[in-house]
Formats: sequence, C-alpha cells, structure tokens
Amino acid sequence: MPLADVLCLDDLERLAAARLPSSVWDFVQGGSGAETTLAANRAALREVTVLPRVLRGTGPATTRTRLVGGHAALPAAVAPMAYHQLLTPAGELATAAAARAADVPFTVGMLSSCSLESIASVGARLWFQLYWLTDREVMRDLIARAEEAGCGALMITVDVPVMGRRLRDLRNGFALPPTVSAVNLGPGPLSFAHGRVAGVSAVAEHTKAVFDPAVTWRDLEWLRAQSALPLIVKGILDENDAVRAAECGADAVAVSNHGGRQLDGAVAAAAALPNVAEAVAGRCEVFLDSGVRSGTDILRALALGATGVLVGRPLLWGLAVDGAQGAERVLGLLRTELADCLTLAGCADPGAAAGLRTVLGPRATARYGHGPRPSSGEGHDHGHDHQDHQDH
Repeated sequence: MPLADVLCLDDLERLAAARLPSSVWDFVQGGSGAETTLAANRAALREVTVLPRVLRGTGPATTRTRLVGGHAALPAAVAPMAYHQLLTPAGELATAAAARAADVPFTVGMLSSCSLESIASVGARLWFQLYWLTDREVMRDLIARAEEAGCGALMITVDVPVMGRRLRDLRNGFALPPTVSAVNLGPGPLSFAHGRVAGVSAVAEHTKAVFDPAVTWRDLEWLRAQSALPLIVKGILDENDAVRAAECGADAVAVSNHGGRQLDGAVAAAAALPNVAEAVAGRCEVFLDSGVRSGTDILRALALGATGVLVGRPLLWGLAVDGAQGAERVLGLLRTELADCLTLAGCADPGAAAGLRTVLGPRATARYGHGPRPSSGEGHDHGHDHQDHQDH
C-alpha cells in the first residue's frame, strides 16, 4: 500500500506488523504482564465522548500551539522511545527528520541507537529524556551534552525503577542485534543487551545493571538543580505526585503508564488525566502519554485538561513502513485529523478545546479505593459529566 493510501494510523499498524520480524514487533507492541493496562489505555480513550459546540463562527481551526515554551504545529511531541534502528537503518535520524518536517518536538531517548549529537544535526526541536542511573556522573554528563546540543527541555522518566515484566520479550528471549545499541551510554554493561538467553529479556538485564531503583523526591530536586532547562516529569498517574512534581520545579508532567509496559493493572492514562490537570491547576503543563492513536484522541486529551500529547508506537510503525516518510505520514495524519476535529467541535484552536465538556464511560473515570483522596479533588467533577457505573 503506498503511503498516499494510508488514511489512518490503523493502516500503518497493519503494514508494520506484516513487515517486521515477530520478535521486534512484540518488542514494539507488547506490554507487561497480561497486558491489561495496555488494553485499558485504548478502551479509556474510546469512552471519552465530547460535546461539540455549534454556531461559533470559528471557521477552519488551526492546530498550532505552544509546548514547553516553544511553538509547535500541533499539540503533540514525539515520545521518548529506545532503539529506532530496530525499525529502520537511519534510526532516530529518520524520526527527527519527520519531526522537523512536521514542526513538532522530538524527544531523544537516553537509550537511542543514534548519538544525541548526530540527532541534533538534523535540525529538529529537541527535548532529551533521562532515566535514573545509579551513576549520577553519567547523568550529569548527559545533561551537559543535551545543553550543548541545543535541547530545549529535559524529560525524566520516573516510572521505571525496574523494567516491567514483559512476557512477549521473555518468551522470545529478546536481545538487541549487534548493530543496535544505546550509544549515548557507551560500552560498559551494554553487553547485557546483546546476549540472547532463552526466557530472558536482554534489554531488561541491561537496564537492571544501570538503572537506580531507589530514587526519591530528593533526587528530583537534585535533577532540577542540575540545569536551567525546562523539566518534564514523565510517568505520573496519581495527582498527589503531579502536585509534588510541580512543587519540585517541574515545568510539565506527562500522565503516563509507560504505554502499559510497567505496572500491569495500573490505571489507564486517560482516566488519570482529569484529576491531574485539576490538581496542578495551571502550575505546570500536562501531557497525555499512552494510547494516542488519532486526532480524535488528541481532542479528547485537550478536553480532559491536557496541554498536549506524546505520540509513541505509531511513529515506530511509520519508520518500519517507510522510514522518515512513514513517520512524517503519522504526524501529518494527526494534524489533518485534529484540524477536522477542532473545527467540528467548534474550536478555533487547541486552547479552545479546554472549554469542551465530556461524557466519560466507566473505563475513562478514575475511581478511588480506600486510599486517601486529596482535598483538591473532593467534590469536583472536572467540568465533565460522569456516568455512574462500576467498572468490574
């Protein structure tokens, strides 16, 4: 199928599945455990319905906005993802070229398979993502390199003390090929990622060797003190954590369950979003990550209180199908779809979508058990109509 005939991201997903080796496809698509949260992310978004407004006189909508201090052609950024060279030989260079052409930020993953400096040479607007490493000197060095390369923000992923148990990778004994590695970290324990052992995920063994599983809020304060760049904290689901991140100086939080790849059984990201957006109350920007597959999903996120979204797996599908052109097709489709959705909803621009009301189904409504609910959320419905059903 020519790219011109690809009319939605589902089309690209099918094409990518047919082209990739099964083990690589499983690495891209898989979640942790029984993949309950992976499925819940899409189910929750589908259950968010929007009440469009009419006779607003807005005309065709613009998708342009500002994200973390810079302009963007749509309220979306490329999420941090590892090892793009598994999908195309050009790896992150192709993804960055697509982001540059689409005029959206590209988040360079710490575990990228192309160097930060080579990605910077492409000319896209860059953010740089970090994991918590046991070696803080390596983190300092990466931050300095990000500043030198002209990155406009740092993104710290906080929901991976250890890598979730991803059964597809375990069953495949997944390991990186010799030509693909986390080049920004240098050699050292990277050899763990290449040794194929039955029943073992080599990439999980690598992260176990270098990630710090015992970080605290003091570590976030330490990170905030290392750089004046805007700081995005990714991996927030509880609004108490979002408030704490803002208090630590975060410029944005990303509501995310790591695409269903960490705690299986964690709440769907879209279900957690309204509580987080209300709790931070404008003190920082809020992104939705995990499960975004269309312009309709972006509209849903904006209506639930997000500033923008992070887009992940679909970019990898595009890379697998046609390299940079495939990834650019993903971002182009999202922009076309979002412009259509905004116009049909009576919104002149992404900011106006914050005024839309929504009706939430049971999977899209965060419900609390016996733990404490913060006072900031008591007695509020976030401006949305909630269906009063139990989700069993």
